[in-house]
Amino acid sequence: MKVNSYYSRKLHSLLGVIPLGAFLLEHMITNYQAFNAGPEGFNSAVQFIQGLPLVLFLEIFLIWIPLLYHGVYGLYVAYQARNNVTNFGYFRNHMFMWQRITGVITFVYIVWHFYDTRFQVTLGNVEHSDFGVLMHELLSNPIYFTLYVIGAVAASFHFSNGMWNFLVTWGITVGPRAQRVSAYIWGGVFVIMSIMFVMALAGFTDESFATEAVNTAATVTKIG
Repeated sequence: MKVNSYYSRKLHSLLGVIPLGAFLLEHMITNYQAFNAGPEGFNSAVQFIQGLPLVLFLEIFLIWIPLLYHGVYGLYVAYQARNNVTNFGYFRNHMFMWQRITGVITFVYIVWHFYDTRFQVTLGNVEHSDFGVLMHELLSNPIYFTLYVIGAVAASFHFSNGMWNFLVTWGITVGPRAQRVSAYIWGGVFVIMSIMFVMALAGFTDESFATEAVNTAATVTKIG
């Protein structure tokens, strides 16, 4: 049982970095185009991703299956965890607790975001080219915007702190000095990722995305 748990945790840890960590970074960069380059830049980034060979295969086997395992097993780990910050208020005890909390928040957030976007494509309700307009409609609601910010910041923390844990548990950062330097590095990554995600979300609220929706509707009407 302990052996199975060891390998399950190792697989859970590895999937959190490869491929899910890479997907999170790609998602951040793609969505940042909404702030950096507006609808045109964001749509170009989405078209590039959707134009990759075997994109559906890549989504299923490099994103959704690993995410399902990492998320479900992570919920089990969070449920089993014994948080003792009230008795031992060490910094790493707090990080341990927040890693579990943000893991649960991130999993719920991703499922919700998946339902709002990619699943709607599967149902035939929207096209990939409509993602910018869809996100504008969602994030123009202050409550949705706030929840999305919480989810994005939680995902950034979970990844960054998870990377610190990964380097320790896989024997890459050995010793207090290496772990301290790693903490500074990944703390910086957390701040940068959070800022970029929030800027991306703010970018979707720009009226240029609403204008794009009007222009698309006018084009469709004209063609019809």
